[in-house]
Amino acid sequence: MFAEVVFNIPHNNSFFYRAIDGCQVGVRVRASLKRRVLTGYVIGMTETLPYDIPDSRIKDVEKVLDSEPLFSRDGAFFDMAKWVSSYYMCSLGEALAMMVPLGKTQRENPVPYEEPSSYVKHELTEEQKEAIETFYSSDSYLFYLYGITGSGKTEVYLSIAERLLKEENGSVLYLVPEISLTSQIVESMRNRFLDITGVAILHSRLSAGQRLNEWKRILSGEARLVIGARSAVFAPLKNLSLIILDEEHESSYKSGSTPRYHARQVAMWRARKEGARLIMGSATPSFEAYRMMRDGKLPFYALTSRVGGGAEPEMRVIHLKEFPGPLSAPLLEEIERTHKEGRQTILFLNRRGFAHYIQCLSCGYEMICRHCSVPLTYHEAHNIMICHYCGYRTRPIDVCPKCNSVNVRYGGPGTEQMEKELSRRFPFYRIRRLDTDTAAKSGYVDKVIDEMHRGEVDVLIGTQMIAKGLNFKKLGLVGVVLADTGLHIPDFRASERVFSLLMQVAGRAGRFLPDGKVIIQTYLANHPAIAYAKKNDLEGFYLRELKLREETNFPPFSRLIRVLVRGKKESRVKSEIYKLADVLRKNLPAGVELLGPSTCPMEMIAGNYRYHLFLRAKNSSIMHAVLKKVLSGFELTSGLFLEIDIDPVNVT
Repeated sequence: MFAEVVFNIPHNNSFFYRAIDGCQVGVRVRASLKRRVLTGYVIGMTETLPYDIPDSRIKDVEKVLDSEPLFSRDGAFFDMAKWVSSYYMCSLGEALAMMVPLGKTQRENPVPYEEPSSYVKHELTEEQKEAIETFYSSDSYLFYLYGITGSGKTEVYLSIAERLLKEENGSVLYLVPEISLTSQIVESMRNRFLDITGVAILHSRLSAGQRLNEWKRILSGEARLVIGARSAVFAPLKNLSLIILDEEHESSYKSGSTPRYHARQVAMWRARKEGARLIMGSATPSFEAYRMMRDGKLPFYALTSRVGGGAEPEMRVIHLKEFPGPLSAPLLEEIERTHKEGRQTILFLNRRGFAHYIQCLSCGYEMICRHCSVPLTYHEAHNIMICHYCGYRTRPIDVCPKCNSVNVRYGGPGTEQMEKELSRRFPFYRIRRLDTDTAAKSGYVDKVIDEMHRGEVDVLIGTQMIAKGLNFKKLGLVGVVLADTGLHIPDFRASERVFSLLMQVAGRAGRFLPDGKVIIQTYLANHPAIAYAKKNDLEGFYLRELKLREETNFPPFSRLIRVLVRGKKESRVKSEIYKLADVLRKNLPAGVELLGPSTCPMEMIAGNYRYHLFLRAKNSSIMHAVLKKVLSGFELTSGLFLEIDIDPVNVT
């Protein structure tokens, strides 16, 4: 008997091995491939080989890693793996390696759960009831819940999920963009659905063994409700009835490594294939979703009022040329006033570390990562310069290595600097910081969020992870320390991202209070993303931006595929991308454009030079076809790497 095995390598071939006890479709195995022993996935069993090969060349499977299959060949899960492989142009092995959890079953280290406490189910407002009825009356498998921050979208999701779990005996998948949000949702869901089904969690902070344990609970049917971040979209749920995609606009739903899938796209495919419903929601929809709603192609319901008794916060823009920062006098005054009123403040800055760069004021020298074309960030707590792209570390300088000047300064504030400055100005305030540096400490995120809920924190400083999904009853002020971060990136989505982030973080204020305030600090007070956010004018900004996108033929009025070549020698990378571009031009069908090639905005990352080109068309299938045809006959030079990104979200 022979086992057909695929590996997590960028080759579409499968390999055959002599089976040992335990080999069956759906298990992981260890097997030798050339000079390496790799983990592979058994996708078939056969008594005869499909091609003539000497028996002496067939190797044995070295080890079977699973006692039971993790998937079946004829199931929806395997169909999904094949679709991911085809649509995102990766190998089947790469798709399965991303979809199936690694690790061994852990008997003594289960996922930690809080003991269920008393759960109070909120009474639905008339708007929420109407939203639910509109969902059920729609004939489409797609539905959008478009509502301002604090309008109670979560309660609508949970009410729909409860009905489906009870009445249809189905299963529900609840996707959130940020890992830090899962613990809050899990606690409320376990309390609410305790008598109906088990709840499973899937996200990257779990150990490999914990993820595999949760996977098996889902596979066995013990848990019919799954909550998780991006990769949870592949949870092996049976009888899938509903997928909830919360904060649909979030770019974190897009994978940054092969396969570069988008959870929204996978959820749409899965809902259609498995006969489930997909409900998406956001206060700031993606432009793709907004255009579909506007054109009548996506049924939706708009929630227009807050359910916690709060009101839209007062918005004020502080021009940093008039009031120097990073903590301007007006912002400091508001922090002090808010504290005296017994309320809390959130300060948002999407830069971690102490300073964003170190620069010599005499000659302009700047400390740049030796492996990436980005400035190093100074982390004062460890007195170290760190590259946030490749992890390179070195000591900061006191003397310029270029001109020997001691006129060296730290520039560009980060969350660490904000924490230090606030502690100096307000020594008796209880100040906490939430970013990827502090979140690395086990349990720290949940601890800080609990302290905020209990009113034991006066000021919370954080990056993007505090910009969404968090509701604090005593929160009176939100300050955006520097709204310009992200506007200088050469990306057609830059304005959209900044506007959305400002609207989301501003939405934390005034949810339960009638007089919440938001202060936005900026050097670009007249930029449309900031000006429209100040007016809380989502429709005005979207219509303006959509007009620009239509004039320039960028998504959502077209589809893109990004092709990137990277390698250690720039001349070879450049030569390769131009050679590929020439072949593509000769094969381009009508309706497909080729943009580029050019250097990437981030020219070097981790010692690799990067060049890219784009294919653009109204329809993605025609681009898929031409790219697959060209790449099937294109041999990549040794030492270079090719990246394919379908519908790219980040083009830096």
